Amino acid sequence: MILRAAILLSIVGLAAGDLFTAMADMESMLVGERDVTVTIQNYIDSEMERLNKLERLASEYKGKVGEKSNDFILNPLNAFLLIQQLQDDWDRVTHEMKANFAQEYINNITDSRSTVKYPTNEDLDGAAVALLRLQDTYKLEAKDLSRGIIGGEKLGRELNAHDCFEIGRTAYNQRTFLHSLNWMKEAMRLLETENPPSVEKTEILEYLAYDYYKQGEIQKALDLTEELYVLWPDHPRAKGNVQWYTDKLTSGENIEKVADRYQSEERDSYEALCRGETIYNASQASKVYCYLKMDRPFLKLAPIKVEILRYEPLAVLFKEVISDHEISVVQQLATPKLRRATVQNAKTGALETASYRISKSAWLKAYEHPVVERINKRIDLMTNLNQDTSEDLQVANYGLGGHYDPHFDFAKIANYGIGGHYEPHYDMSTRGEKDPYKGGTGNRLGTVLFYKEEKNAFKNLGTGNRISTVLFYMSKPEKGGATVFTELGMAAFPTKHDALFWYNLNRDGQGDLRTRHAACPVLTGVKWVSNKWIHERGQEFRRPCGLTPNAAEKFVGDLS
Repeated sequence: MILRAAILLSIVGLAAGDLFTAMADMESMLVGERDVTVTIQNYIDSEMERLNKLERLASEYKGKVGEKSNDFILNPLNAFLLIQQLQDDWDRVTHEMKANFAQEYINNITDSRSTVKYPTNEDLDGAAVALLRLQDTYKLEAKDLSRGIIGGEKLGRELNAHDCFEIGRTAYNQRTFLHSLNWMKEAMRLLETENPPSVEKTEILEYLAYDYYKQGEIQKALDLTEELYVLWPDHPRAKGNVQWYTDKLTSGENIEKVADRYQSEERDSYEALCRGETIYNASQASKVYCYLKMDRPFLKLAPIKVEILRYEPLAVLFKEVISDHEISVVQQLATPKLRRATVQNAKTGALETASYRISKSAWLKAYEHPVVERINKRIDLMTNLNQDTSEDLQVANYGLGGHYDPHFDFAKIANYGIGGHYEPHYDMSTRGEKDPYKGGTGNRLGTVLFYKEEKNAFKNLGTGNRISTVLFYMSKPEKGGATVFTELGMAAFPTKHDALFWYNLNRDGQGDLRTRHAACPVLTGVKWVSNKWIHERGQEFRRPCGLTPNAAEKFVGDLS
């Protein structure tokens, strides 16, 4: 525990505060945790006589640190608790070391252990937000999660009052007050049985009171605030808050409940699909089939298994197209390069991180390893599309609650952001408007809505729009992590060694709006994927325009 603090101080300038965004980085925390007891003893040996208090802390830490496998952090509750434990220990140890003039020892820490990553406050907040996201998507209750229950199964350790308080406080800061209320109630429940308490009751009461107020329960908020004032008469806000809630109560003000999040038909569809709540279409299911793809000379010897998932638009699953060895090589190449995944700002064009895309990614070029080159060649055989203008192989590792909200892979002109919308309206002039159209042309008879590519889509690449996507599943999460198409009501749950394929553009080159898709949050387990975005240029003879405006493939490589 002691030397962990020293290491943290020495690398704090390098920390990006995004360990929670990739399981590959969280695994490094387990390495750091396992090494702590040895380094603690080294520190104690050199400071034994002067640092008796730190010796007691070290003994305490050695008693609670156990051997944890990599599977330990695949459970979101365990991952949160690991971050919570390390972050708490860091705060305690930093205080004690500074109080004991340990700065000289800290300054002498070498860089030999700087590869071990430790969580920051931002990581703790990110882990808590991830748990809240999982709650929303998979309809998980705080009272179950606090008991280590996920999806009806006891999978994790039980949380204490302080753990629940931290999650509730994060929810409060995110202005998701119903979540905050439920977590603060759990904190209060657990506090009643704790000795010694892991958090002060007065800390919970103020948050809990305001959470009840935001749910319209002013009397309950007043009662809790009065209790806070009795327990802590000198509290800086308690007396004023008592008067404030009293005034609200006597005025008869009707408090409108605050929604925890933006809700929409697409959001409801997305979350239902993530939970596997798809509607079985017997008519469509009767038309799809599996076949051996043998339309290229090499495939006569080594055919590729293809499972057609749906038509219009065509989506298929290439079966067993990446081996365990290839997966291992790709992961090893990508891990040192993993960086927080970015999105393009619609206004500035700059790449930036966003809360609606939580993962880390890396790009691999064909010349970096024969395996990457071999995968690129295989994609050509799988899709019948030219790979000369494809983007590099992108590898992504999803962290705690990792996800990617609904989006298109192709470039489009629409400039709406996440949650962007146009309130219900008429395009025609309604009654009562005075002289709505002064041009003398009368009312609006109809509307044509054009969806076009952005003028400068992928201009720097010079390869046109993204014609299709290949998504390799390099792991299978225990729960969650599906790829869902919100317009189609379709969900594809990861199956290791397989690759999902779909066309982003219609045969006429226009973006197919039905391909709007999302990556669901990982509930338990780990999710590794790699993908190829294939571009238009070079496909003129591989995927020509159809003979009719609505021409669509019946199978991969269909030229009819």
